[in-house]
Order: sequence, then C-alpha cells, then structure tokens
Amino acid sequence: MGSKKNTITVKQIKSSIGKHKSHRATLLGLGLKKINSQRTLEDTPCVRGMIDKVSYMVEVVSGDS
Repeated sequence: MGSKKNTITVKQIKSSIGKHKSHRATLLGLGLKKINSQRTLEDTPCVRGMIDKVSYMVEVVSGDS
C-alpha cells in the first residue's frame, strides 16, 4: 500500500582533509566519514544536490529503483 522508495548508493573516494568547511559538512550530512565508506540514501532532490556539491569527492555506486 506504499510505493517503493528509490534509493541511491554513494561512496566517498577522496579525503575531506583541506577541503572547504561546507563541503566537509555536506559529506557528514550524507553520512560519509572515511574514504571508501558507503551509504544508501533515499533518492530525493535534496540528496542529489548534496552529491552534486561534493561530486569531486564521491561517486554514485548504484541507483536502485
């Protein structure tokens, strides 16, 4: 009776050392703390915007529908 939520898995591929403070905060908001850490998140415009902001430090591993 509920629709299945789309999810997206992101992986941190670069360190946040020496990066802009707001970019480090965005990584923490995505739940990424260390290199090679992964999180599966709900695919929303907010999450997509956060991924775009730090796209040079993360990669999208999979986007399940």
